[in-house]
Amino acid sequence: MGTHDARPLTGRCAVITGGTSGIGLEIARGLARLGVTTVLVGRGAERTQRIAAELATSTGNSSVTAVSVSDLALLSDTRRAADLLGNAHPKIHILVNNAGAYFRRREVTSEGHERTFALNVLSPFLLSCMLVPRLAESAPARIVNISSAAHEGHSIDFGSLESPGQYGSGFGAYGTSKLELLLLTREFARRLVSKGVTVNAVHPGFVRSGFAKNNGGGTAAMVAFFGLLFGRSVQRGADSPVFVASDPSFASVTGQYVSDRKIRPGSAQSQDLETARRLFETCREITGAPEIPLAPGSVPAG
Repeated sequence: MGTHDARPLTGRCAVITGGTSGIGLEIARGLARLGVTTVLVGRGAERTQRIAAELATSTGNSSVTAVSVSDLALLSDTRRAADLLGNAHPKIHILVNNAGAYFRRREVTSEGHERTFALNVLSPFLLSCMLVPRLAESAPARIVNISSAAHEGHSIDFGSLESPGQYGSGFGAYGTSKLELLLLTREFARRLVSKGVTVNAVHPGFVRSGFAKNNGGGTAAMVAFFGLLFGRSVQRGADSPVFVASDPSFASVTGQYVSDRKIRPGSAQSQDLETARRLFETCREITGAPEIPLAPGSVPAG
């Protein structure tokens, strides 16, 4: 690669939620190295600004900034982040919905939503909906959702979206949330195809990061132990998300599930477009997100 190609994406802008640690930080690092104006969305103003400054120094890209929030599991904070991003950046070309977590016990946010569903599903849904006008104005643009192979073996129960009954160990809620995000990916793709915005989901692999650390105790220790034995590095985990967000070969690919840079089918449940449509409309009702109609010529699901 010649020196004139060293920063091939200079002039483009990317937003990465959960971009201040773990795989999110490595995704941000990968995009910053490509010359992208990189915006980290994370918790705490001082912390996010410090990490943004460190990333700018380490990548040699001065166009690294940060937007701080208190808690993306709160829809009010997600709306605030969307407003700040839209006001600060006239062009947004890449949105990476990376923020997410596993919660061993059922928790309810101050807004009354089950925390896994709120953070892993409602927040990326709402943020994407609110930034669609900016992404469409900046087209060609891409949305990359961080899903997981943990979606396999799960299904959607519309009577129990927020786990009001048996929550179990939390892994069931986490896996279901990743199925929901994959289904929403497919429905977003159908609705945005005419706007020049692609939407894909990526499984980064089992990554050695801070995953599950928020649970403390034996759960955090167990996940960390298995991460040391079987996990991949955050650099390897970030490879496919950066590839899908930036590579020219993915310019027109949309509505797909990707692992190790390859398109995978995902589970049979993840391919149910009628469930995807219903989930999309349900999330819109819950969040009050702006409507995104089907693209002209699209065939309604079902």
